[in-house]
Amino acid sequence: MIATLPTADALRAALAGLLDGLPPKQAGKAVDRLIAHYRGTIPTDAPVLRDRSDVVAYAAYRMPATFEAVRSALDALRDAAPDWAPATHTDVGGGTGAASWAVAGEWEGHRTTVLDWAEPALALGRELAAASGAPALRTADWRRARIGEDLDLAPADLVTISYVLNELTAPARTALIDAAARAGQAVVVVEAGTPGGYARVIEARDRLIAAGLTVAAPCPHSGACPIEPGTDWCHFSARVSRSSLHRQVKGGSLAYEDEKFSYVVATRFTPLPVAARVVRRPQIRKGQVLLDLCTRDEGLRRDTVTKRHGALYRAARDTDWGDPWPPPEDAV
Repeated sequence: MIATLPTADALRAALAGLLDGLPPKQAGKAVDRLIAHYRGTIPTDAPVLRDRSDVVAYAAYRMPATFEAVRSALDALRDAAPDWAPATHTDVGGGTGAASWAVAGEWEGHRTTVLDWAEPALALGRELAAASGAPALRTADWRRARIGEDLDLAPADLVTISYVLNELTAPARTALIDAAARAGQAVVVVEAGTPGGYARVIEARDRLIAAGLTVAAPCPHSGACPIEPGTDWCHFSARVSRSSLHRQVKGGSLAYEDEKFSYVVATRFTPLPVAARVVRRPQIRKGQVLLDLCTRDEGLRRDTVTKRHGALYRAARDTDWGDPWPPPEDAV
């Protein structure tokens, strides 16, 4: 029997029963506080998930978005290393396990360890994992650990750090990235797609490179980011189906939202080269597609692909924000 890999639908199904018995007003207060946290308007030196109500609100409101953002970053890692697969995975600050669900959706047969300082989050993560049907989640080791300057990470093939750096002081962020660089063969850092989130990713990127890792994505190089500080920020987008909690508490009418995120993937092994990556949503106009690119050799550049480019034009029309460019030859 072939195991079913976790998907966004499977995660939503596992989350479906969490809201039973939780008053909408209580959930709403927890969600409002979480939103304030992710926008950087509350202190970041204390655990964010304090009790079951906080954890349920977080899981229902944020887990699908975190899952999709991390999944997108892992897709880029798979493109950069198609023959590589992790045997061990450490999910730092993993909370209820969204990143672990994303990893289990990409690979099979690995062992996952989830580290977080909030026991209520770990408890709910175990509960969701038990209902996942995925061996890597059902057998995961959920450990309480303070994510900070004294964290000692065991060696692991893959280390994920998603939506964690915003919760830490600057010295703790530095220590965590340095520990991840020492421990991981591949390190994936994901933060909110805001100027602040991008700044934290760039800080992490610089430290990973200084530790001897190579950037595999999204950058097509390990040189300095060509974006001038303070003028713009690099981020991407993942589409997420809105949860019932989102509709209950925030009154959303659309069935989806777009999660904006910034990320970096760095590896100890040599990734496949990428000539350029699409860093803005492609603009499709009559007879042409405008692609804003970050390139390996020329920095930021805009390419205009027209109908006269034939197969390349058709490929450009199917190219999405965050994709490598040009596409693989077998896709043209």
